[in-house]
Amino acid sequence: MEDFRQTYLRLCKERGVEPQESVVVKLQECRSPRLDVSGLSLSADTCTLLGRAFQKDTFFSEVSLSDCMVGDEGAKVFLTGLFYNTTLKVLDLKGNNLKSSGAEALGKLLARNNSLTRLVLDWNALGVWDEAFAIFCEGLGSNSVLTHLDLRNNQINHHGMLALAQTLKRNSSLKVLDLRWNNIGLLGGRCLLEALQSNHGVEQLELAGNNIPSDTLKALEHVVGRNTDRQSTLRESHSRTQVLSKEIQNLKQEKGRQFQNLMVTIDRQREEMGQSNRLQMTEAALALSEQKNHSLAELIARLKVEKEQLMETQSREKKKAHEDSASREGKLLRDIQNLIDTNVQLKNKTEEMERKCKSQQQQLFELKQGLTNSTAELKLKLAQAEDRLEIEKRRFKQGLEDMDHLRQREVEHVNRHRDESEKALQERIYKLEGQRLQLEEDLSKAKAACVAERSQAEEELSKARVQARQEEQEHVSSLEEKLRSVRTSLQEVQLHFSQQKQIISEQQAKNSQQTIETDCLRRRIEELQQELSGKDQEKVTEVSRVRLELQEQIGHLEAERIAQGGMKEKINALEREIKVLSSNHREALLDKDSEMSSLLEKLRLKEAEIKRMRDDEAQRATYLQNAILTYVQGSPLAQYSSSKK
Repeated sequence: MEDFRQTYLRLCKERGVEPQESVVVKLQECRSPRLDVSGLSLSADTCTLLGRAFQKDTFFSEVSLSDCMVGDEGAKVFLTGLFYNTTLKVLDLKGNNLKSSGAEALGKLLARNNSLTRLVLDWNALGVWDEAFAIFCEGLGSNSVLTHLDLRNNQINHHGMLALAQTLKRNSSLKVLDLRWNNIGLLGGRCLLEALQSNHGVEQLELAGNNIPSDTLKALEHVVGRNTDRQSTLRESHSRTQVLSKEIQNLKQEKGRQFQNLMVTIDRQREEMGQSNRLQMTEAALALSEQKNHSLAELIARLKVEKEQLMETQSREKKKAHEDSASREGKLLRDIQNLIDTNVQLKNKTEEMERKCKSQQQQLFELKQGLTNSTAELKLKLAQAEDRLEIEKRRFKQGLEDMDHLRQREVEHVNRHRDESEKALQERIYKLEGQRLQLEEDLSKAKAACVAERSQAEEELSKARVQARQEEQEHVSSLEEKLRSVRTSLQEVQLHFSQQKQIISEQQAKNSQQTIETDCLRRRIEELQQELSGKDQEKVTEVSRVRLELQEQIGHLEAERIAQGGMKEKINALEREIKVLSSNHREALLDKDSEMSSLLEKLRLKEAEIKRMRDDEAQRATYLQNAILTYVQGSPLAQYSSSKK
C-alpha cells in the first residue's frame, strides 16, 4: 500500500502535476487490498497517473471508482494502465458517464487482461453507440476469466443485444449477467434466448425493466435454470470423481503394503527353510510331520470357530442395518412432514405479505388522489387570481380610455380633479398588489402542504419497506436454521456410512488374512510332500541296509498320507466354505451400497426441494420489490420529485 502511494506521488512529481489531496488521503486511510475512491471528482491527469501506477501495482485486488464522473478520456487513460495488471479482480465504474471511447477501452481491457473476474458498469451510456458497444462485445467474447458483468441502466437496445448475444455464443466463463433497466425489447429477448441455447455457463440472469414479453422471460428463466442444474451436477460429479480417485489411491497403497508384507513373510519362511537342516533322521521328520498335523488340526478348529463368529457378527450387523434403515426412513418421513408444514406456513406468510402490499398500494393510491386534488385546487385558485387581475386590468384600461374621451371636452375639469383621480388610482393599485401578495402567500402555503404530505408518504413507504425487509430476514433465518438441521442429519448419515465402511474394510482385512493363512498351509503341505518324496528316494537307495526298518516306516508314511489326504479334503471344504462366505459378504456389501445410494438420492432430492423453495421465496420477494419500485417510480409523486431534482 505504501509503495503504491509513493509510486503515485513520484509520478505526479515527474509529470509536474499537483497530486489530488482527496486521492492521497484515501491512499493513506486504506489498509486493505480494496481501494475505494467513490464519489471523488477525478481529473484526466489523476486518472492517467493512477493507470500508470496500476501497471506496477501488486497490492490491490478490488478498485471502486463509482460516481467519480471520470468520463471517456479519463476512463481511456485509466483502463490502458490495467491491460497487463495481474492482481486486480474486481473493478467498479458505476455512474462515470462512459460513452463510445469508454466502451472501446473496456473492450481492449477485456481482450488483454487475464485477472479481472467482476466488472460493474451500471448507470453509464455504453449502449448508445452501436459500433463502440460492438467493440466492447468483441473484447468480452475473447475473455475467458470474467464471471460477473453488471450492465444496468446502459441504454442497450436490440441492436446492442444482438452483438452481446453473438458474444455469449463464444464466451463460456461468464456466470452472472445483469441487464436490468435497459431497452432490449422483444427482438433483443429473442436474440438472447437463441444465444443461451448454446451457452451453458450463464447461471444468473437479471432482465427486469426491459419490455420483454412474459413468455420470452419464462423461456430465458428455464434456460438459465437448466444451466444452473448442469453446473451443479458437473461440480458434484467432479467432487465425486476426486473422492473416488483418492479412495482408489488409498486402496492401491494398502494393497501394495499388503503385497510387500506378504513378500517379506515369504522371504523369511524361505530363509528359515534354508537354515533348517535337511539331513535329519527319518524319525525326527516323522515327529515333525505329526506335530504339523496336530497344528493343522488346531488351525482348522480355530478357523471353524472364527467362521461361526463371523456368521454371528454378520447376522447381528444385518439386523442392526435393518433397524438403522427403518429408523432413518422414519426420520426422513418426519422431516418431509415438517418441510410440508413449513411450506404451508411460508405460503400463509406470503399471502399476508401480499395483503399488506395491497393495503399499502391502496394507501399510496389515496395519497396520490389527494395530492392530485390539492394540485387541482391550487391551479383553480391560481386561475381565478389571474382572471381577477385581467378583469382589473381591463377595467383600468377602460377607465383610461374614458378619461381620454372626456379629456377633450373636460380639460379644465380634469386639471382641477387630476390630483384626486391619481390618488384613487394609486389606492386601487395598492389594493391589487395586496391581493396579489395574498394569493402568492396562499400558493406558498399550498406548496408547503404538498411537500409535507409527500414527506409523510415517503416516511410511510420507508416504514413499509423496513417492515418487509425485517420479515424477509426472519424468513431467511428460519430457512437457514432448517437447512442447518438437514445438514446435521446428513452428517450423521455420512458418519454412519463411514462406520459401515470401516467395518466392511475390517472384514475384508480378516478375509485377506484368512486367505493368506490358507495359502501358507498349502505351501507347507507341498513342502511336506516334497520332503516325503525325497525321503522315499533315500529309502529306495538304502533298501539293502535297512529293509525291515523301511517296511515299518513305510507303514507309518502310508498312514500319514491317508491323514494328509483327509486334511486336503478338509482344506478344500474349508476353501469352499470361505468362498461361500465371501460371496455372501459381497452380496451384503452390495445391498448396503444400494441402501446408501438410495439414502443419498433422497437427501439430494430434499436439498433440491429446499433450494427450489428458497429460490421461489427469493423470486417472490424480488417480484414484490420490483413491483413496489415500478409503482413508486411511475407515480406522480416520483415524477414530481424527479422533475424538481
